[in-house]
Amino acid sequence: MTTWQQFSDEAPDLADAVRARLTAHKHHVLATLRADGSPRVSGTEVETFRGLLVLGSMPGARKARDLQRDPRYSLHSNPGHHTMDGGDAKISGRARELTGDEKRVILDSYPENPGEDAQIFELGVEEVVLTTVSEDRLHVDLWRPGAGVTRTSR
Repeated sequence: MTTWQQFSDEAPDLADAVRARLTAHKHHVLATLRADGSPRVSGTEVETFRGLLVLGSMPGARKARDLQRDPRYSLHSNPGHHTMDGGDAKISGRARELTGDEKRVILDSYPENPGEDAQIFELGVEEVVLTTVSEDRLHVDLWRPGAGVTRTSR
């Protein structure tokens, strides 16, 4: 599983742009898979700590149960209010629930500790897409582990 730090090391400019999208607004959209395989979208917040992209969840939330059963996820940054300033970021990968000391370190680092019973997941990074718009073009920057960043412009 590729960590946020590994992504940042391989594609620092793209990582900075995506981090800016994730910190520009607090709430984002997480897609998970239900038991029957159909998609579920949930509001969520994410943070980066010690080179990991993490999300916290209330205990037993549907998104947490989905991730425990099937770790695949997609995260879509909040695009802001009627603007593409800074771009539109999407991250996909597999989540891993943190427990024990790993969880403790994250809980102690959270700006607002969500409580001992919170479920904390590391979001492994398998694909990152940043879509931006210039004066006359749409640009799609795509990163995958070991493949670098490719840009498609239309």
